Amino acid sequence: MTDPRILSVDVVDLRFPTSDARDGSDAMHRDPDYSAAYVILRTDVPELAGHGLTFTIGRGNELCVAAVRALERHVIGRSLGEIRGAPAEFWRDLVDDSQLRWVGPEKGVLHLATAALVNAAWDLEAKHAGKPLWKLIVDLSPEQLVDLIDFRYLTDALTRDEALAILRANAPTKAAREQQMRARGFPAYTTSVGWLGYSDEKVRALCKQALREGWRHFKMKVGASADDDARRAALLRSEIGPDCKLMMDANQRWDVPEAIARMKELARFDPWWIEEPTSPDDVLGHAAIARAIAPIGVATGEMCQNRVIFKQLLQAGALRFCQVDACRLGGVNEVLSVLLLAKKFGVPVCPHAGGVGLCEYVNHLVLIDYIAIGASLENRAAEYVSHLADHFETPAVVRDAHYQAPLAPGYGVTMRADSLAQYRFPDGPVWRARRASRSGVLH
Repeated sequence: MTDPRILSVDVVDLRFPTSDARDGSDAMHRDPDYSAAYVILRTDVPELAGHGLTFTIGRGNELCVAAVRALERHVIGRSLGEIRGAPAEFWRDLVDDSQLRWVGPEKGVLHLATAALVNAAWDLEAKHAGKPLWKLIVDLSPEQLVDLIDFRYLTDALTRDEALAILRANAPTKAAREQQMRARGFPAYTTSVGWLGYSDEKVRALCKQALREGWRHFKMKVGASADDDARRAALLRSEIGPDCKLMMDANQRWDVPEAIARMKELARFDPWWIEEPTSPDDVLGHAAIARAIAPIGVATGEMCQNRVIFKQLLQAGALRFCQVDACRLGGVNEVLSVLLLAKKFGVPVCPHAGGVGLCEYVNHLVLIDYIAIGASLENRAAEYVSHLADHFETPAVVRDAHYQAPLAPGYGVTMRADSLAQYRFPDGPVWRARRASRSGVLH
C-alpha cells in the first residue's frame, strides 16, 4: 500500500475569549484570549488528515496563520513515506527556506508556524500507524529516534553518538516504565489556581478544590507589586500548607537585579522554583539569578525560541528545571533534541503547558521523555490547566494529579468540528455575536 500524500493545508485563525474571566492572566499578559493557528493536512485518503496547532494569546494569531501559508510549500505534495524516510531533512527544509531565513531563522512567528505544520505531520503519521504519538516514538529503536533530530548547532554540547548512548542505555528498561505510565500516569501540577487576575476569594476556593482532587504542586503568578506578590503568596501557602510544592512564575517581568531582590523577599514562602524571572533570551542573566537565589530553582522554556538557547542555558548552569514548550520550538523533532540535552546535563524536564492544546501535546511529550530519554520522575511535574479541554476530541485526562497515558491514535489536538466553526476568528458565530453586542446591533 502506498503512503498517503499531503494534497493541501487548511489553516484556521481560532480564538477563545478567555480574557473575560481573566483566565491565563499574568504580569505581562493581562488580557489573554487563548488562540491557535490551527492546521489540517489534507491527504489523498479522504478520511485521514493530520491536525496540529500553535498557541498564541489573541492579537498576532493572524501572523502565525500567514506564516503557515508561507511555509506550506514545503509540506504539500510530500508523502508520509518521504517524510518518514528522511525526518531530520524534512524538518530542516521547513526551517532552512533560503528566503524565509532572512525573517527568522528558527524563532518567532515562523518557528511557531513550523511547529504547527511539523506537529500536524506527526499527528498524521501516528494516525496512519494507528498509535498515539508517544507510543509511536518510544517504539522506535535508538538509531531511528536520533535520525529524527537535526544536530546542527548542538554538537559542542550533544553529539549523535552521545544521544545514541543515552537511548541505548535506557532501551532495556523502557517496557517497565511504559507499564508504569499506563498504570499510574505522569505527575502534574496546576496553574489554574494562581492566575494574577483572580480575586483572593477565587484563589482560596480553587486551592481548596484542587487539594480535594489530589493536587500537591501549585503554581502562582508573580510580578505585580512586591506587597501584592507577598500577600498572594501568603494566601496560597496558608491554603496548601507547608508540605505542598509552591512554584512562582514572573513571565519575564523583572530585570536581573530586581529578580534577585524580589525572590529573596519571597523566599520565606519556600518556593520550589521561579519561572521566567527575566528575558527568555538572557542566558547569563538566568545564570546570575540561579546562583544568587539558590536553593530556589530557576525554570524557563515556554518562550525559549529554539534548541540553541536551551543548549546555552544548560551549558551555563542557568536552569534547574527545563520547561520545554511543544509549540515555541519547531515541533516534535526539535523537542526531542532538547529532551536529550536536558538528560545529558542532568536537568529535569517539566514542560510548559498553559494554553489551548498544550496539555494535549505535553501528555505525549512527558511519556516520551520518561520512557525513552529522561528515565526518572525525580523533581518532575508537568503543567496542567483545565481551560478549553472540552473543545478537543480526545482531551488530556488528569486523574489524581497525574496525566493519564493517551490511547487514541495521533498527537491529541484534533479539535471538535463545532468548536472550529464557533470560534473561528473573525467570522465565527461567537465573534460575530460579540461584535454585534458591542455595536448594539442584533442579527
